[in-house]
Amino acid sequence: MAPPDRDSRRRAEDKGRRAETIAAWYLRAKGYRILDRRVRTRAGEIDIVARKGDTLVFVEVKARATLDSAIFALHPAARRRIEAASRVLAPHYAGRCTTTRIDAVLIRPWAWPVHMVAVWREQ
Repeated sequence: MAPPDRDSRRRAEDKGRRAETIAAWYLRAKGYRILDRRVRTRAGEIDIVARKGDTLVFVEVKARATLDSAIFALHPAARRRIEAASRVLAPHYAGRCTTTRIDAVLIRPWAWPVHMVAVWREQ
């Protein structure tokens, strides 16, 4: 399989940014305060860092054609990356937050976003 060309990478990047913007507005409408977006660590990237009440929320955004394909994209490797990055970032954002969780927002064309609360639980 050939590596993606520059144009397809740029299109994928643009699609991801649009999905994150939609997810951020959706979360704001639900009462979340967006603290940061696209936060990179050595462990990985967190798409959105938000807060609601005393809960710090790390959000993974997936943009796919169907709900099934978006859910399937929340695979174990993604979970490990997000969990590792959230452990690195939690002390920087915690402040008055007493709980932390990882959510997902799934974006599909011409459909409302799907917000999955506490998509992964610590094991």
